Amino acid sequence: MTHRERPLTAGRLVAALLVAAFALAACGGSTGGGTTTKYVVGVSNTLQGNGWREEMICSIKAQAKVSGVVSKVIIANRNTDAAGQIADIRNLISSGANVIVINPSDRDALNAVIKQATDKGIVVVAVDQAVSEPSAYVVTNDQVAYGNLGADWLAKKLGGKGSIIEMRGINGVPADTDRHQGLTAALANYPNIKVVKQTFTNWSLDPAAQQMKDIFSSGIKFDGIWTSGIDATVVDQFQSANKPYVPIVGADNNKFVQDLATLKDKGLTGAAVTNPPPIGGAGLAVGLATLQKSKTYDHVIHLTPQVWDNTTADGVAKLAATYDSALDPYYSVAFDVKPYTTYSKQDLISCQGPS
Repeated sequence: MTHRERPLTAGRLVAALLVAAFALAACGGSTGGGTTTKYVVGVSNTLQGNGWREEMICSIKAQAKVSGVVSKVIIANRNTDAAGQIADIRNLISSGANVIVINPSDRDALNAVIKQATDKGIVVVAVDQAVSEPSAYVVTNDQVAYGNLGADWLAKKLGGKGSIIEMRGINGVPADTDRHQGLTAALANYPNIKVVKQTFTNWSLDPAAQQMKDIFSSGIKFDGIWTSGIDATVVDQFQSANKPYVPIVGADNNKFVQDLATLKDKGLTGAAVTNPPPIGGAGLAVGLATLQKSKTYDHVIHLTPQVWDNTTADGVAKLAATYDSALDPYYSVAFDVKPYTTYSKQDLISCQGPS
């Protein structure tokens, strides 16, 4: 025995056992009494005031709650750019997050801070939009396919010729770039379809509404509109201006789904391309399973979007059945992403995280 060693008394032995048990729990194990480790979840979102993003965050809270292994959810939710998001992710790292779910503002700019997190053993999952950092997991709708499917439907609906408006999202962010890529690839097959006007709506209702007003007042001739999810707002502007509808492509947002089902007899023809906000909850499920080593996932998971249109009786019936009056008008009608999410619709609507 050296001069620094002392014999373990009964009191010191109990204290040592308690420290060991705490350390085991903190590292993801459980104590002999069966206590389950609780994890901290961080969320970084850079677009406020958007129903899709709100539903995404609610899905993360719901999945965190039903998982039974999350102690709290820390949300960094503000309108910011890549530099601001980097600062938010650093704060989430410092806050002790074990899993960080991000909706990235840039494909490449976040790579260094993501690597900083994963080097510390934090699981980082990018949802909705992709990042290029290989240590991150990416769980998204296939956004290239989203743009491609909607544009192809619109081109076919117009008989392969005509002029269209392209109403994009936020300039430079991954989902917008990917959707534009998909649209461009689709239209390459229809050389007589021309994009005569392109706007960036920032996925916000007021800018999209003003852009439609400006398009009407400009006298631009167009035969169809492809939107990156600002669909119901476009329909509203046709109604306000008392203009005849043209074919409109949008997303599976609740109000647009309702418009497609109820306004067909008034001349509205359109298609909704699926893009479920509960991809956020799915991303968290992947992150928690990875952290617990209970399942193994590929680092890139893409959902395949579907097209729902109102050109057939069956299509109208599906849209009518899918519309949900219990959901916010600007939420997507999708409330889960199977097999990843395990919460109920009511869990999503209540938007409550672990208590």
